[in-house]
Amino acid sequence: MNSQRPRILIVDDETEQMRALCNTLPDHGYETAGFTDGESALENLRTTKFDLLLADLMMPRMDGIALLQAAQKIDAGLVGVIMTGEGTIVTAVEAMKSGALDYILKPFKLSAILPVLSRALTVQRLRIENAELERSIRERTIELEAANQELASANKELEAFSYSVSHDLRGPLTAIIGSADLLIEDYAAQLPAKVQQLLGGVLGSGERMMQIIDDLLRLSRLGRQPLSKGPVNVSALVREVLEELQREQSGRQIEIHVGDLPDSVGDPALLKQVLANLLSNAFKFTRERERPTVDVCGRQHVGEKIYFVRDNGAGFDMNNAQQLFGAFQRFHNAEQFEGTGIGLSIAQRIIQRHGGRIWAEAEAGKGATIYFSLPD
Repeated sequence: MNSQRPRILIVDDETEQMRALCNTLPDHGYETAGFTDGESALENLRTTKFDLLLADLMMPRMDGIALLQAAQKIDAGLVGVIMTGEGTIVTAVEAMKSGALDYILKPFKLSAILPVLSRALTVQRLRIENAELERSIRERTIELEAANQELASANKELEAFSYSVSHDLRGPLTAIIGSADLLIEDYAAQLPAKVQQLLGGVLGSGERMMQIIDDLLRLSRLGRQPLSKGPVNVSALVREVLEELQREQSGRQIEIHVGDLPDSVGDPALLKQVLANLLSNAFKFTRERERPTVDVCGRQHVGEKIYFVRDNGAGFDMNNAQQLFGAFQRFHNAEQFEGTGIGLSIAQRIIQRHGGRIWAEAEAGKGATIYFSLPD
């Protein structure tokens, strides 16, 4: 017997009617078991799994409604269809209110029964699938709640670490930098050249460590800082950043091309930080070019706006592109190009928080292009 065939429990005190259904429905893909009283049917239901109960409404001792309610206490997933005479349609409707999915009028034809059974079994299947979905959602919700608790705990630890970095490390480091600077400024003439060189190294290393600490704190705050979204004039942000960078590097002649930059929506201050990081990198890595060029442009794409900053500077090997946005990842000598290697990590964090993406194209010695997108 094929276990995949739907199993129907048929209960009708009219023996001939019950047997006719038990003999006919197997030819249409159903497996059947028939009884003429509700008590025997319930006893069988305790040991055998059925998909559907097809019960007569009017039976002695236990009617169809009482039978269905008792059956669903044994198997909550069982669906019921009530059979009734023409004169008791109102009662059949009441049966449906009590849990039956449908009813069939007697005397009935097979062509009327089959669609009703099919609909009832479809509803049963959907109920099972829905129950499975609800179970999965509950399990996933529990997992997410646990993950949120772990994240909240991690955030508290990060805040404690940030406080420690901010107060416990910066204080001594500031004292070291200040002392080295004071020695160089006040006693340089009395110190041997070697000592001056060593003090200069201490001062430079201390200032670099302070910059790393500041960048780490800025990176950690980005995950907790709420976004203040609004309309963003990207062209205006680029102009502001370029003006600031050109003031800092007034002695350099950089060919800058600014193309179309569609407006967007986001946190203006954070997006300005992204542009500042990308453009300052472009300025820095074109330092050794005779004719440094920087291009900034954007375009509307399907569901997003894409922007890019391109330069003809040092570039990098695309085999290392996976590491580009990691914290403290540097592809060039620190003595040749200054920095802590965290600027692109900050840019990535900001763009991801806006629901966008960031990526790069480059070739060693021939420049780089950093793209980022913002959703419409």
